[in-house]
Amino acid sequence: MTAGTQAPDAGLTTRFLRDPELFTEVHDRYFATIYRYVASRLGAQIAEDIAAETFLVAFDRRATFDAERGDLRVWLFGIATNLVARHRRKEARHYRALARLDVTSAIEGHESRVVASVAAKRQLPQLAAALSRLSTGERDVLLLVALAQLGYEEVATALGISSGTVGSRLSRARKKLNSSLTQETFDE
Repeated sequence: MTAGTQAPDAGLTTRFLRDPELFTEVHDRYFATIYRYVASRLGAQIAEDIAAETFLVAFDRRATFDAERGDLRVWLFGIATNLVARHRRKEARHYRALARLDVTSAIEGHESRVVASVAAKRQLPQLAAALSRLSTGERDVLLLVALAQLGYEEVATALGISSGTVGSRLSRARKKLNSSLTQETFDE
């Protein structure tokens, strides 16, 4: 293999099953991606711990990885999503707290802010409140698609559900978000 070329996941999996020390290649290849996903879900402070725990769980369960069910990256996203589930109450409290933020006072003191940035910050509490009102399944699917940029099949594999269920949960989540955000706009 030449420098800068990555082995396919199946080959990497075969190698680290024989020699567990090679699991560091999995960590090196996917840690940043898993970290960004978890940070988007729970915030940067806990993301490093959850991302690290994802790889600890993956290492402990490496013998259960089945390349026929999906690639290694998707398997890791599934583990990370399950670990995020342990922190769901904290995540929901986080979204409710964001919804209570008074961004108006923070924005008024900074006239130099770009209009788009101001609009985005004003939307954050409404978006956070809308996300907190989604069911666990809807939020998982929506955030795996939006933050991890997984496709329907990959989300289905990561969560252990059918791709039809992914589609219906995503559709419901989008409708609920649209309805919530539209209603908040009219209430202003």
